[in-house]
Amino acid sequence: MNNRPLTLMAIHAHPDDEATGTGGVLARYAAEGVRTVLVTCTDGGCGDGPEGVKPGDPGHDPAAVASMRRRELEASCEVLKISHLEMLDYADSGMMGWPTNDAPGSFWQTPVEEGAARLAELLRHYQPDVVVTYDENGFYGHPDHIQANRITMAALGMTALTPKVYWTTAPRSMMQRFGEVMREFGADGQEPDPAEAAALAEIGLPDEEITTWVDTTAFGGQKFDALAAHASQGENIFFLKMGQERFTELMGVETFVRVRDTTGAAVPENDLFAGLR
Repeated sequence: MNNRPLTLMAIHAHPDDEATGTGGVLARYAAEGVRTVLVTCTDGGCGDGPEGVKPGDPGHDPAAVASMRRRELEASCEVLKISHLEMLDYADSGMMGWPTNDAPGSFWQTPVEEGAARLAELLRHYQPDVVVTYDENGFYGHPDHIQANRITMAALGMTALTPKVYWTTAPRSMMQRFGEVMREFGADGQEPDPAEAAALAEIGLPDEEITTWVDTTAFGGQKFDALAAHASQGENIFFLKMGQERFTELMGVETFVRVRDTTGAAVPENDLFAGLR
Protein backbone atom coordinates (compact mmCIF):
# COMPACT_ATOMS: atom_id res chain seq x y z
CA MET A 1 0.00 0.00 0.00
CA ASN A 2 1.22 3.53 -0.72
CA ASN A 3 0.47 6.70 1.20
CA ARG A 4 -1.01 8.58 -1.74
CA PRO A 5 -4.30 10.19 -0.71
CA LEU A 6 -7.53 9.38 -2.47
CA THR A 7 -7.76 11.90 -5.30
CA LEU A 8 -10.64 13.40 -7.26
CA MET A 9 -9.86 15.24 -10.51
CA ALA A 10 -12.57 17.40 -12.07
CA ILE A 11 -11.92 18.57 -15.63
CA HIS A 12 -13.92 21.65 -16.63
CA ALA A 13 -14.04 24.04 -19.54
CA HIS A 14 -14.30 27.50 -17.98
CA PRO A 15 -13.92 29.38 -14.72
CA ASP A 16 -17.25 28.98 -12.84
CA ASP A 17 -18.06 25.54 -14.34
CA GLU A 18 -16.40 23.89 -11.36
CA ALA A 19 -19.02 25.36 -9.03
CA THR A 20 -22.15 24.72 -11.07
CA GLY A 21 -21.98 20.97 -11.62
CA THR A 22 -19.37 19.75 -9.15
CA GLY A 23 -19.08 22.38 -6.42
CA GLY A 24 -20.87 20.09 -3.99
CA VAL A 25 -18.70 17.03 -4.54
CA LEU A 26 -15.50 19.08 -4.55
CA ALA A 27 -16.44 20.63 -1.18
CA ARG A 28 -17.75 17.38 0.29
CA TYR A 29 -14.75 15.26 -0.61
CA ALA A 30 -12.28 17.96 0.43
CA ALA A 31 -13.99 17.94 3.84
CA GLU A 32 -13.55 14.14 3.94
CA GLY A 33 -9.79 14.46 3.39
CA VAL A 34 -9.79 13.62 -0.31
CA ARG A 35 -7.25 15.51 -2.44
CA THR A 36 -9.23 17.55 -4.98
CA VAL A 37 -7.69 18.65 -8.27
CA LEU A 38 -9.42 21.06 -10.66
CA VAL A 39 -8.28 21.31 -14.27
CA THR A 40 -9.75 24.34 -16.07
CA CYS A 41 -9.20 24.12 -19.81
CA THR A 42 -9.87 27.68 -21.03
CA ASP A 43 -9.21 31.20 -19.85
CA GLY A 44 -12.85 32.27 -19.87
CA GLY A 45 -12.06 35.24 -22.13
CA CYS A 46 -15.48 35.05 -23.84
CA GLY A 47 -17.25 35.86 -20.59
CA ASP A 48 -18.75 39.22 -19.69
CA GLY A 49 -16.42 42.13 -19.07
CA PRO A 50 -16.78 44.88 -16.46
CA GLU A 51 -20.31 46.30 -16.22
CA GLY A 52 -21.60 43.37 -18.25
CA VAL A 53 -20.00 44.29 -21.57
CA LYS A 54 -20.50 41.38 -23.94
CA PRO A 55 -17.95 39.61 -26.16
CA GLY A 56 -17.62 41.39 -29.48
CA ASP A 57 -18.98 44.66 -28.13
CA PRO A 58 -16.82 47.81 -27.91
CA GLY A 59 -14.76 47.78 -24.74
CA HIS A 60 -14.67 43.99 -24.35
CA ASP A 61 -11.05 42.97 -23.76
CA PRO A 62 -10.71 39.15 -23.71
CA ALA A 63 -7.27 39.29 -22.06
CA ALA A 64 -8.54 41.54 -19.26
CA VAL A 65 -11.62 39.35 -18.81
CA ALA A 66 -9.43 36.25 -18.61
CA SER A 67 -7.26 37.88 -15.93
CA MET A 68 -10.31 38.89 -13.92
CA ARG A 69 -11.83 35.42 -14.21
CA ARG A 70 -8.58 33.80 -13.10
CA ARG A 71 -8.80 35.76 -9.85
CA GLU A 72 -12.42 34.75 -9.41
CA LEU A 73 -11.57 31.12 -10.06
CA GLU A 74 -8.87 31.20 -7.41
CA ALA A 75 -11.40 32.66 -4.96
CA SER A 76 -13.87 29.89 -5.82
CA CYS A 77 -11.19 27.27 -5.23
CA GLU A 78 -10.56 28.73 -1.77
CA VAL A 79 -14.26 28.49 -0.93
CA LEU A 80 -14.46 24.87 -2.11
CA LYS A 81 -11.12 23.97 -0.44
CA ILE A 82 -9.76 22.64 -3.72
CA SER A 83 -6.27 21.26 -3.17
CA HIS A 84 -4.75 21.99 -6.59
CA LEU A 85 -5.76 24.19 -9.53
CA GLU A 86 -4.29 23.48 -12.95
CA MET A 87 -5.06 25.74 -15.91
CA LEU A 88 -4.48 24.70 -19.51
CA ASP A 89 -5.19 28.33 -20.56
CA TYR A 90 -6.61 27.69 -24.02
CA ALA A 91 -8.57 30.60 -25.45
CA ASP A 92 -12.28 30.42 -24.68
CA SER A 93 -14.16 29.38 -27.82
CA GLY A 94 -17.47 31.04 -26.93
CA MET A 95 -20.88 29.52 -27.56
CA MET A 96 -21.50 27.21 -30.51
CA GLY A 97 -21.64 29.22 -33.72
CA TRP A 98 -19.72 32.24 -32.46
CA PRO A 99 -16.83 33.50 -34.65
CA THR A 100 -14.49 32.75 -31.74
CA ASN A 101 -15.03 29.03 -32.41
CA ASP A 102 -12.70 29.40 -35.40
CA ALA A 103 -10.05 31.61 -33.80
CA PRO A 104 -6.51 30.19 -33.92
CA GLY A 105 -5.56 28.97 -30.45
CA SER A 106 -9.15 28.52 -29.30
CA PHE A 107 -9.84 25.34 -27.37
CA TRP A 108 -12.31 24.19 -30.03
CA GLN A 109 -9.61 24.48 -32.71
CA THR A 110 -6.95 22.71 -30.65
CA PRO A 111 -6.16 19.19 -31.93
CA VAL A 112 -7.56 16.69 -29.45
CA GLU A 113 -4.27 14.81 -29.26
CA GLU A 114 -2.44 18.01 -28.26
CA GLY A 115 -4.80 18.84 -25.42
CA ALA A 116 -4.95 15.19 -24.40
CA ALA A 117 -1.17 14.92 -24.18
CA ARG A 118 -1.03 17.88 -21.79
CA LEU A 119 -3.85 16.47 -19.69
CA ALA A 120 -2.24 13.01 -19.66
CA GLU A 121 0.80 14.56 -17.95
CA LEU A 122 -1.46 15.85 -15.18
CA LEU A 123 -3.19 12.49 -14.88
CA ARG A 124 0.14 10.75 -14.45
CA HIS A 125 1.27 13.34 -11.90
CA TYR A 126 -1.83 13.26 -9.70
CA GLN A 127 -2.94 9.65 -10.37
CA PRO A 128 -6.60 10.36 -9.59
CA ASP A 129 -8.87 7.61 -8.30
CA VAL A 130 -11.91 9.40 -9.72
CA VAL A 131 -12.14 11.61 -12.82
CA VAL A 132 -15.18 13.77 -13.56
CA THR A 133 -15.94 15.67 -16.77
CA TYR A 134 -18.84 16.30 -19.17
CA ASP A 135 -20.62 13.87 -21.46
CA GLU A 136 -19.96 13.69 -25.20
CA ASN A 137 -22.39 16.55 -25.87
CA GLY A 138 -20.81 18.75 -23.20
CA PHE A 139 -24.09 18.53 -21.25
CA TYR A 140 -25.76 21.19 -23.42
CA GLY A 141 -23.68 21.42 -26.60
CA HIS A 142 -21.06 24.02 -25.64
CA PRO A 143 -17.98 23.48 -27.86
CA ASP A 144 -15.48 23.84 -25.00
CA HIS A 145 -17.42 21.34 -22.87
CA ILE A 146 -17.46 18.88 -25.77
CA GLN A 147 -13.72 19.38 -26.25
CA ALA A 148 -13.10 18.82 -22.53
CA ASN A 149 -14.81 15.44 -22.83
CA ARG A 150 -12.77 14.57 -25.91
CA ILE A 151 -9.39 15.40 -24.43
CA THR A 152 -10.25 13.71 -21.13
CA MET A 153 -11.20 10.41 -22.71
CA ALA A 154 -8.23 10.56 -25.09
CA ALA A 155 -5.84 11.43 -22.25
CA LEU A 156 -7.04 8.48 -20.19
CA GLY A 157 -6.27 6.28 -23.17
CA MET A 158 -2.69 7.60 -23.20
CA THR A 159 -2.05 6.42 -19.64
CA ALA A 160 -2.10 3.12 -17.83
CA LEU A 161 -4.33 4.57 -15.11
CA THR A 162 -7.72 3.04 -14.32
CA PRO A 163 -9.70 5.61 -12.34
CA LYS A 164 -13.45 5.53 -12.01
CA VAL A 165 -14.70 7.94 -14.68
CA TYR A 166 -17.92 9.94 -14.44
CA TRP A 167 -19.79 12.32 -16.71
CA THR A 168 -21.89 15.05 -15.12
CA THR A 169 -25.60 14.97 -15.85
CA ALA A 170 -28.96 16.00 -14.43
CA PRO A 171 -32.10 13.95 -13.86
CA ARG A 172 -35.03 14.98 -16.03
CA SER A 173 -37.13 15.30 -12.87
CA MET A 174 -34.73 17.97 -11.61
CA MET A 175 -34.70 19.74 -14.97
CA GLN A 176 -38.49 19.97 -14.77
CA ARG A 177 -38.25 21.59 -11.33
CA PHE A 178 -35.49 23.85 -12.63
CA GLY A 179 -37.80 25.02 -15.41
CA GLU A 180 -40.47 25.85 -12.84
CA VAL A 181 -37.99 27.83 -10.75
CA MET A 182 -36.78 29.68 -13.86
CA ARG A 183 -40.35 30.79 -14.50
CA GLU A 184 -40.71 31.81 -10.86
CA PHE A 185 -37.61 34.00 -11.00
CA GLY A 186 -38.02 35.03 -14.64
CA ALA A 187 -38.00 38.63 -15.79
CA ASP A 188 -41.36 40.39 -15.42
CA GLY A 189 -43.21 37.10 -15.17
CA GLN A 190 -42.75 36.47 -18.88
CA GLU A 191 -43.42 32.98 -20.13
CA PRO A 192 -40.28 31.25 -21.42
CA ASP A 193 -39.81 30.73 -25.11
CA PRO A 194 -41.43 27.35 -26.01
CA ALA A 195 -38.36 26.28 -27.98
CA GLU A 196 -36.10 27.07 -25.02
CA ALA A 197 -38.41 25.17 -22.68
CA ALA A 198 -38.38 22.15 -25.01
CA ALA A 199 -34.57 22.26 -25.26
CA LEU A 200 -34.27 22.46 -21.48
CA ALA A 201 -36.52 19.41 -21.12
CA GLU A 202 -34.11 17.40 -23.30
CA ILE A 203 -31.03 18.19 -21.20
CA GLY A 204 -29.89 15.47 -18.82
CA LEU A 205 -31.15 11.90 -18.59
CA PRO A 206 -34.18 9.97 -17.38
CA ASP A 207 -33.77 9.39 -13.66
CA GLU A 208 -33.39 5.63 -14.08
CA GLU A 209 -30.33 6.05 -16.32
CA ILE A 210 -28.35 7.97 -13.71
CA THR A 211 -25.87 5.75 -11.88
CA THR A 212 -24.65 8.03 -9.10
CA TRP A 213 -26.51 10.39 -6.77
CA VAL A 214 -24.28 12.25 -4.29
CA ASP A 215 -25.92 14.17 -1.45
CA THR A 216 -24.10 17.49 -1.09
CA THR A 217 -26.83 19.35 0.80
CA ALA A 218 -24.52 20.10 3.71
CA PHE A 219 -22.21 21.92 1.31
CA GLY A 220 -24.87 24.00 -0.46
CA GLY A 221 -23.59 27.18 1.18
CA GLN A 222 -20.07 26.60 -0.10
CA LYS A 223 -21.34 25.79 -3.57
CA PHE A 224 -23.46 28.96 -3.65
CA ASP A 225 -20.56 31.07 -2.37
CA ALA A 226 -18.23 29.55 -4.97
CA LEU A 227 -20.63 30.60 -7.71
CA ALA A 228 -20.93 34.04 -6.15
CA ALA A 229 -17.13 34.35 -6.30
CA HIS A 230 -17.55 34.60 -10.07
CA ALA A 231 -19.15 37.99 -9.61
CA SER A 232 -18.31 39.29 -13.08
CA GLN A 233 -20.53 36.61 -14.60
CA GLY A 234 -23.41 37.16 -12.19
CA GLU A 235 -25.77 38.19 -14.98
CA ASN A 236 -25.27 34.76 -16.57
CA ILE A 237 -25.44 32.71 -13.37
CA PHE A 238 -29.16 32.26 -12.92
CA PHE A 239 -28.77 30.25 -9.71
CA LEU A 240 -27.63 33.29 -7.74
CA LYS A 241 -31.05 34.90 -8.17
CA MET A 242 -32.82 32.30 -6.05
CA GLY A 243 -30.82 32.76 -2.84
CA GLN A 244 -28.85 30.17 -0.92
CA GLU A 245 -31.77 28.31 0.67
CA ARG A 246 -33.69 27.71 -2.56
CA PHE A 247 -30.44 27.02 -4.38
CA THR A 248 -29.52 24.26 -1.92
CA GLU A 249 -33.02 22.77 -2.16
CA LEU A 250 -32.72 22.52 -5.93
CA MET A 251 -29.01 21.76 -6.25
CA GLY A 252 -28.31 19.72 -3.11
CA VAL A 253 -27.77 16.44 -4.95
CA GLU A 254 -25.18 16.13 -7.73
CA THR A 255 -25.69 13.40 -10.29
CA PHE A 256 -23.39 11.50 -12.63
CA VAL A 257 -23.17 8.65 -15.08
CA ARG A 258 -20.37 6.21 -14.34
CA VAL A 259 -18.70 5.34 -17.64
CA ARG A 260 -15.58 3.47 -16.46
CA ASP A 261 -15.12 1.34 -13.37
CA THR A 262 -12.86 -1.44 -12.15
CA THR A 263 -14.25 -1.69 -8.61
CA GLY A 264 -17.46 -3.55 -9.35
CA ALA A 265 -19.36 -1.26 -6.97
CA ALA A 266 -23.09 -1.71 -7.40
CA VAL A 267 -25.18 1.00 -9.03
CA PRO A 268 -27.03 3.13 -8.31
CA GLU A 269 -24.42 4.45 -5.88
CA ASN A 270 -24.27 7.45 -3.59
CA ASP A 271 -20.51 7.94 -3.47
CA LEU A 272 -18.01 8.60 -6.27
CA PHE A 273 -15.49 6.62 -4.21
CA ALA A 274 -17.71 3.56 -3.72
CA GLY A 275 -15.51 0.49 -3.97
CA LEU A 276 -12.35 2.50 -3.29
CA ARG A 277 -12.57 2.86 0.48
